[in-house]
Amino acid sequence: MRVFITGAAGGIGRAIAEKFLGEGHRVFGFDLRDSCLENPAYRHFCRDICAEEGPSPEETPEILISCAGTIEEEKAIDVNLRGTIRFAQRYAESPGLRSILFIASASARNGAEFPQYVASKAGLVGYMKNLALSVSKRGITCNSISPGGVITDMNRHILEDEKLYAAVLAETLLGKWARPEEIADLAYYLTVVNRSITGEDILIDNGEMLKSNFIW
Repeated sequence: MRVFITGAAGGIGRAIAEKFLGEGHRVFGFDLRDSCLENPAYRHFCRDICAEEGPSPEETPEILISCAGTIEEEKAIDVNLRGTIRFAQRYAESPGLRSILFIASASARNGAEFPQYVASKAGLVGYMKNLALSVSKRGITCNSISPGGVITDMNRHILEDEKLYAAVLAETLLGKWARPEEIADLAYYLTVVNRSITGEDILIDNGEMLKSNFIW
């Protein structure tokens, strides 16, 4: 299948691209950065999802996955929400489209990040549900994944600080963070295997949301 992935140059986006390539799909990646993925089934487009125009494939997607995002507060709403909406709307009417997936954040549920970042991810989950209502008439599934802590370069400042990393791991039930490949496996299931889950935000946070200390 033809798979369009934004944010494909690194982190979760790259892991998802590698998963689909490993399963024999054709992947079209979009990112501001160049990609170091080398595979005959992969094509890369250096593109800003906030821009109205930019380089794009002549073909249309069967699977659309949006991973592009930023933790920079002053850009969070424009990139994480408006940019993702603009990109999705560009391809939502594509013939042959069968699945749409957004990468949101556990912060969309608990509010535990910087204000505009939280708002951007919460808005993305709301938009996912709105889009799921619209595309369901064509049998298209539309979901989102909300990761908690993930071992990526974006979180290097935490991973390389022993005390800080220990503190965040202590906030999870399983005492660990997820690997990007775990998010990729779930993304593959939701877009390729799944035909009955739609309009849902799936949390993958090692039990961080459930963590609580009961005092009697």
